[in-house]
Amino acid sequence: MEKRKIRNRIEYIVTCIGAFAQCYGLSNPQAYAYLRRYSGIDFLFDCYEAEHTLSIDDAVEDLQAICFREGGKIA
Repeated sequence: MEKRKIRNRIEYIVTCIGAFAQCYGLSNPQAYAYLRRYSGIDFLFDCYEAEHTLSIDDAVEDLQAICFREGGKIA
């Protein structure tokens, strides 16, 4: 994967973590730990091609749903 594509993917994932943290009143490290534990980070990485075409708000909703399905308690 070329450097620009990697950078874009990383920037998108970091943005989503920050938006998730803000939406649910978490710090960025707390949001990252939660998303890592309940497969949110994996989801963002695996589904980047589709997810980055949506709004960040849509991505946060998708993250909440994925994590809840994997046992997370944020609803």
